[in-house]
Amino acid sequence: MRSSNKTPAINAGSTADIAFLLLIFFLVTTTLSNDKGIVRGLPEPCPVGADCTTEHIERNVFRIVVGAEGDLLVNREIMPLSDLQHHIKEFVQNNGDGSCLYCFGKGSNASSDNPKEAVLSLTTHRKAPYSVFIAVQDEITAAYSELRSMYALRTFQKESGTLSEAEMEKTKNAFPFKLVEATFETRE
Repeated sequence: MRSSNKTPAINAGSTADIAFLLLIFFLVTTTLSNDKGIVRGLPEPCPVGADCTTEHIERNVFRIVVGAEGDLLVNREIMPLSDLQHHIKEFVQNNGDGSCLYCFGKGSNASSDNPKEAVLSLTTHRKAPYSVFIAVQDEITAAYSELRSMYALRTFQKESGTLSEAEMEKTKNAFPFKLVEATFETRE
């Protein structure tokens, strides 16, 4: 009787070839998501030697602070994210000085003079959840989109997507988007 202590071997010579073919297959067939990000236009650089700082009256600044845990502090009051868009629209079209003929705000002395003077200040804690930062940006964008859409309907009797370039420029000038962003970190 013969006994063999040899273990049968598996031919692994083509394993590398198969792995390479699978790698090529997945590279060719996989599509990568194309995230668009947040569309924001950067201001023009300040000319050399010019003073580009601007002073704003406090009532024309709408302050949004995102804390480390993602909580919102709007004009020194805690606010849920769901109320942010409404408050931004009220602030921007307030018409506190009565100069805005297309605004239907309350005319409060505690809010912005007119849309051209309104500035949004967004300050975010470095450790704030990114999802909250994006949600706040979305609410800001949605507020301005709605204000501009209402203006386009009243002024041109058109949806904002059907405006000519000149009409779109007039709409943007009626509700200019002024956003100042900063980050902060608390020391513990």
